Amino acid sequence: MMHLKRILKKVSGRNSSGKVTVRHQGGRVKRYFRLVDFKRDKIDVWGKVMTIEKDPNRKASIALVNFADGEKRYILAPLGLVIGAKVITSSDAPLEIGNTLPLSKIPVGTQIHNIEIVPGKGGQIVRSAGSFAVVFGVEKDAVLVKMASGEIRRFDGRSLATIGQISNPEAKKTVIRKAGTMRKMGVRPTVRGVAMHPNAHPHGGGEGRSSVGLKYPKTPWGKPAVGKTRNKKRYSNRIIVSHRKGARK
Repeated sequence: MMHLKRILKKVSGRNSSGKVTVRHQGGRVKRYFRLVDFKRDKIDVWGKVMTIEKDPNRKASIALVNFADGEKRYILAPLGLVIGAKVITSSDAPLEIGNTLPLSKIPVGTQIHNIEIVPGKGGQIVRSAGSFAVVFGVEKDAVLVKMASGEIRRFDGRSLATIGQISNPEAKKTVIRKAGTMRKMGVRPTVRGVAMHPNAHPHGGGEGRSSVGLKYPKTPWGKPAVGKTRNKKRYSNRIIVSHRKGARK
């Protein structure tokens, strides 16, 4: 099983010359990186869930699956998956939690996660703890999927998706009670821009308790930070059918 884990190198947000390239990253507890199978490309081979484990690198739980040919893989554990359950990737797979099928084979109204944007590339969206999307409709060779935000996207019917909601929906309610917890997670203190001097941040400067004082909030590098900041040329824009409420049209 050790081939499914490797040491997660700590870079602490600095480059080879020691300069900070990613802010707010620092020392943390040592941990392994678990190789999670997002592709689910072991076709027509049944696997048995051996363990449900906590992954220190994500909020969702992961499941260790032992396949019939002897290979073991980690997968994202959906809510309700239990030790001893059997899972499979197949176009003829039963509609049960943890099974992976092409979107064209999944009925309308089914909860799904770990969805492929490009067939064969592996699941890219709906992978966070407690999240799920719903199959919304069918258009010829395409399938409409409603995201948790209310956005409707069009996917290739050959793209794979897994049945069920991802485990640990209570993750968003976790309360961090002390600063040391965040430091153990590798997160260094974050200073508000308005508390800085004007050379350090666009929000800085002013007299007394100043607000942002700009037309819109900016990052330390002057780019828009709040509002409609989605890249107009983002490759996945083409699959959006209906934007979520309040999003840029």
